[in-house]
Amino acid sequence: MTKKTAPAAAALCAALLALSCSSRPAARGETDDLRRQAEAQLALGNRQADRGSPQTALFFMDEAMRLAVLADDSGLRIRAGLSRANALSSKGLQAEAALEREKALAEALFAGDAELAALARVHAARARLLSGGGPEAARAVLEEVSRERAFLRDGLFEAFAWTVTALAEAELGGYARAEAAARQSLAIHERARRTELAAFDWFMTASFRSRAGDFDGARLALETSIGLDRRAENSWGLASSWRAMGDVESRAGNTEAARAAYLRAAGIFRALGNEAAAQDALSRAGL
Repeated sequence: MTKKTAPAAAALCAALLALSCSSRPAARGETDDLRRQAEAQLALGNRQADRGSPQTALFFMDEAMRLAVLADDSGLRIRAGLSRANALSSKGLQAEAALEREKALAEALFAGDAELAALARVHAARARLLSGGGPEAARAVLEEVSRERAFLRDGLFEAFAWTVTALAEAELGGYARAEAAARQSLAIHERARRTELAAFDWFMTASFRSRAGDFDGARLALETSIGLDRRAENSWGLASSWRAMGDVESRAGNTEAARAAYLRAAGIFRALGNEAAAQDALSRAGL
């Protein structure tokens, strides 16, 4: 994707990475009705965030947090808080999102959960990176995430850290290193059969290749991402990838192919009820 699509990629990243908060099973002999309900609500919220509906996501996440409080489950409170932060960030509410991340970290430290404390720090590092801190911030993020990754045993948490690493490497212009980090994330998502997250790994890879001038490689990565999102029926991901395909074709000088991709993206965005995104795609098509 071109630099002009970076905000869109960042927003999609914020939504999809809500899914970095995986579930933890209850121990044998525990009554876990509240926990199961909370996990179900959190999963619904994360799915809505992943599909470009942060306001609806917050409805489910708020209920997940309420149930986590009722169960007095620190892990659930932390993961629900981090997911809420992602959704709030997608809505542009950065101060509120930062407060949620701070509360999640404080809860993890109080509970003595080193893994979730590390996850909260990686979330905060990503937020600093996406806020536009430039190369200095990107280098600091790389160091911090590398340090915190050692505490992340859950596969999805580790994949999230690799995703943040990829974004930081790209900010520094290290597109080959960024793609290598994205492949680490992709391998985890493929093993876990997380199709939508694997699609986003390919979406990121397309961005890195496009920014490096490898338009053929970017096109191939987007075709792979689109194929995965079709399997998952992830309309938001499909629309975003078609819009990115338009950007790639535009940069490659393929005007008609770019226009066709933008129109396809606009149609999907409109069917989703997101008229603003549809109009953005149409404007890129010159309409």
